[in-house]
Amino acid sequence: MQEYAEKNGLSFIDEFDLSALGMFRSGWKDGPRSSAKKLERIRAFFRFAQRRNWISGNPAIELKAPKVTLSPTLPFTNEEIRRILEATERYKEEMPSHGVENGRRIRGLVLLLRYSGMRIGDAVNFDTERLEGNRVFLYTQKTGVAVNTVLPEFVVSALAKTPRVTKKFFFWSGIGKLESIVRSWQTRLRRLFRLANIPDGHAHRFRDTFAVELLLAGVPIERVSILLGHQSVRITEKHYAPWVRSRQEQLEADLARAWSRNPLVLSQGEVHQGYIADDDSGTPSVSAGNNGARGGSRTHMRKNPRRILSPQRLPFRHPGAGFTNLTNRSAYCNTAAVSIVLGADVSRAAC
Repeated sequence: MQEYAEKNGLSFIDEFDLSALGMFRSGWKDGPRSSAKKLERIRAFFRFAQRRNWISGNPAIELKAPKVTLSPTLPFTNEEIRRILEATERYKEEMPSHGVENGRRIRGLVLLLRYSGMRIGDAVNFDTERLEGNRVFLYTQKTGVAVNTVLPEFVVSALAKTPRVTKKFFFWSGIGKLESIVRSWQTRLRRLFRLANIPDGHAHRFRDTFAVELLLAGVPIERVSILLGHQSVRITEKHYAPWVRSRQEQLEADLARAWSRNPLVLSQGEVHQGYIADDDSGTPSVSAGNNGARGGSRTHMRKNPRRILSPQRLPFRHPGAGFTNLTNRSAYCNTAAVSIVLGADVSRAAC
């Protein structure tokens, strides 16, 4: 930014208006993710200047952030984890000078990454003070509550057999820059993935494997977010989109299993099968119009059968009366209609 200001004759911060910032941004050759990070820093810089009253507004707010398409990684399968652990034994032959120690160390690092969900930087910086029995201290929340994870016993045993670089640290000496040591371990892990025939393997996939296994085991995503150290559960949801389909499939299987045990669903299924059996029987439906019930079209009867079957429309003889509900007409009995309502035997008695 300083180079751009000198090149374009900008001496004061308030000369960086929206137009100048737009021209400055147009010269970036970074990718979407790097551009988004750079834009965040520029916005923070101008926000700081605005709070100091050096400028009246923050022009960087108006710059549109680039669209970042996340490329979600996939967790390791159980078969891939097995091949990686087997490759730690062959790793000794690849490193003849320090093969035994590095083989044990890299096995301990792999198991720690897989079952703690740590980032590789935190795992390389892991020390004995954070391990108490099978509990590993992760971090302290803002509320002051410590967050711990629990390791399987065989992982604790593997760490106990791991040759430590120093009395305190497992994977580095604690002297120098941690970033340089992390890059060295990433190089070793790439060699390990080649031995295990996993071309797209990298350290962060152990963290993904840790998260997805918890999600599929039914652990709420809010708790998984705490174990991963995310500041917000929205970060967890954004970065772990690949597991959504797996969770949905598990939900569908749980629902199908629940419905298969529900008595009402089972009874309704039997009723539905009865309807299907009745439909397949081929029995023709009874139509009063075919039997001469007051004439008219069959379509009319199907649309409103109550007009045929209602008591007001059935001219049967009432007890103790010489006439029907049809005024000034001789009493008669509609045998077909009565048989539909009362049954054949009753209709003969009624008539």
